[in-house]
Amino acid sequence: MPSAASTSSRPKSNDGGLLLFRVSGVPVLLSTSWWLGAALIVLLYTPLVGRILPGTGVWASAVLAAVFTVLLAISVLLHELGHCIVALRLGLPVRRVRLFLLGGLSEISRTPPKPGQEGMIAAAGPAVSLLLALVTGIAWFVLVPDGAIWLLVAQTCVANLAVGLFNLLPGLPLDGGRMLRALLWRITGRRVAGTTAGVAGAGVVAVALLGYAMAGLFTGAQDQWLRLGVCLLMAWFVIAGAVSEHQAEQRRRWPSGVKLADLVKPVLQLPAESPVGDALVAAAGRGVVLVRADGIAVGLLDQTAAERLSTRAPNEPAERAAEPVDPDTILLDVESPEAIIERVQSVLAWQFLVIDEEGRPSGVLRREDLRAALRSRRA
Repeated sequence: MPSAASTSSRPKSNDGGLLLFRVSGVPVLLSTSWWLGAALIVLLYTPLVGRILPGTGVWASAVLAAVFTVLLAISVLLHELGHCIVALRLGLPVRRVRLFLLGGLSEISRTPPKPGQEGMIAAAGPAVSLLLALVTGIAWFVLVPDGAIWLLVAQTCVANLAVGLFNLLPGLPLDGGRMLRALLWRITGRRVAGTTAGVAGAGVVAVALLGYAMAGLFTGAQDQWLRLGVCLLMAWFVIAGAVSEHQAEQRRRWPSGVKLADLVKPVLQLPAESPVGDALVAAAGRGVVLVRADGIAVGLLDQTAAERLSTRAPNEPAERAAEPVDPDTILLDVESPEAIIERVQSVLAWQFLVIDEEGRPSGVLRREDLRAALRSRRA
């Protein structure tokens, strides 16, 4: 299923669901909505089992449907872990992997900076699903075509094949849509061109899903109601995801006519042990880098925290009101506008140190200033 752009250490329910385990520190969660999807699959799949294996009772059919639902969840999870592992190998942080009502989601914290990386991450999931389809397909061919084991193997093969092929369709937020975006991004040099094509592809995919569902109703297919339910849910998922991708792309667009230099504040370096009251006076609207005696920057002066500290202890070291500087809060002034927006939107910091190609501080970008520029563009 699609990967995406966003961790609790508690082994119980949290905002993403039940923590199952971790992979390289990434939590794998089971959303509460998954249970609803599982119940729906069991309800719709049970009658189909009885038709495929005549003589199977209702309860036995329900048990087989439940086992198939678990096998499907494992297949989707392996698909998502394919995205997750490739992203981690490329140095991109993954917030969590989550199974939910409509499948699964790998929440990658940052947008891949290069089209090749996005393409590799997107392709990993379908590759896992198609490999699983191949393995179970061989077992399906070897087994005698009768009985519960044969049915489960056959349906798992079909399900993985369907998941793999469906995700290769060229519409966002599906993996095929991400691969299409990566291709057009590489050809045109503009990510937005790929997003536009992927959103258009999503509309085609949604119409095709609805057409397939209606065809099942008109022809009286054995799985017509299962097909209708799944197609309606997936069509809604594709459209909602495409809208979300379009909106996210709009948020990534840099305001026209605005340069980074127009938004950054001049930078001032002060000793970290400077009295916080003096540091506030010296700042005078500038960004303040606090530096220790050994030349190491310890942080950026947080004006709000500094004002609070100054009211009660103006002679305290300014370092006590500093926001730490780390690799995530350092921006190169030669970075692309899209990369700067991505960093500011994904890192929990109020200000970012901007440095030039030689590593010298050239200014401070505050989150609120960038947000204001983006809001003025949308207005």
